[in-house]
Amino acid sequence: MAGRAVLVTGASRGIGRAVARVFAAGGDRVAVHHRDSGELAEALRAELPGDGHVVVRADLADPDAVRAMVDAAAERLGGLDVLVNNAGVFGPADPPHPVFESTYEQWRTRWREVLDVNLFGAANASWCAARHMRERGGRIVNVSSRGAFRGEPANPAYGASKAGMNAMAQSLAVALAPYRIGVACVAPGFVATDMTNEHLKSERGEAVRAQSPFHRVARPEEIAAAVHWLASPEAEWASGTIVDLNGASYLRS
Repeated sequence: MAGRAVLVTGASRGIGRAVARVFAAGGDRVAVHHRDSGELAEALRAELPGDGHVVVRADLADPDAVRAMVDAAAERLGGLDVLVNNAGVFGPADPPHPVFESTYEQWRTRWREVLDVNLFGAANASWCAARHMRERGGRIVNVSSRGAFRGEPANPAYGASKAGMNAMAQSLAVALAPYRIGVACVAPGFVATDMTNEHLKSERGEAVRAQSPFHRVARPEEIAAAVHWLASPEAEWASGTIVDLNGASYLRS
């Protein structure tokens, strides 16, 4: 089979959609993962260039479903060379939970919901994918966030989940290097997707754009380009890297 076998979680929209497109444009076969947006996922699969693309479904908060989904992607693609852990929860559908504006029950619920998907889901997908890469090598690229470093005062579980994702990636980069499996992260700031659309269209939108000296937010394709490079053979020496993609809106030492 030509090209690589690539699994992109949360690929039916936003950054994941752009990631799936850039891999397919490069001749790879893509497994488009979704949770509950089957029509969008099927529409994307149909429009991707090349052949052999598939759609897989799982709730990433369900460990058994994650394992079945990764195994199904590998079986239908003829193996697995790249995993992109892109799926995550944050946005209008995810209520904020600042300390003094949430009940203890709301606080515990939000932490569990966010960590189950953003951190545990990505960790479980990585564990499952690594087994398919053990003999052939591969790449795992995580889509983290500027919030892992800057903090998310209204959504602390989100910031913590992305910080955990970064730490997980660096641990796995060391553990999996002997098997020729590279692991890295991209850490975007605001990106123009349907997940951030409500923020960008509100009164706060201008302030969000002003955070960057470019006075805009990222395009999904800009994040996808970095993910694609980190998954390339030329990027093996970038394993363990966290690439900031925030338009100089937040600088860390």
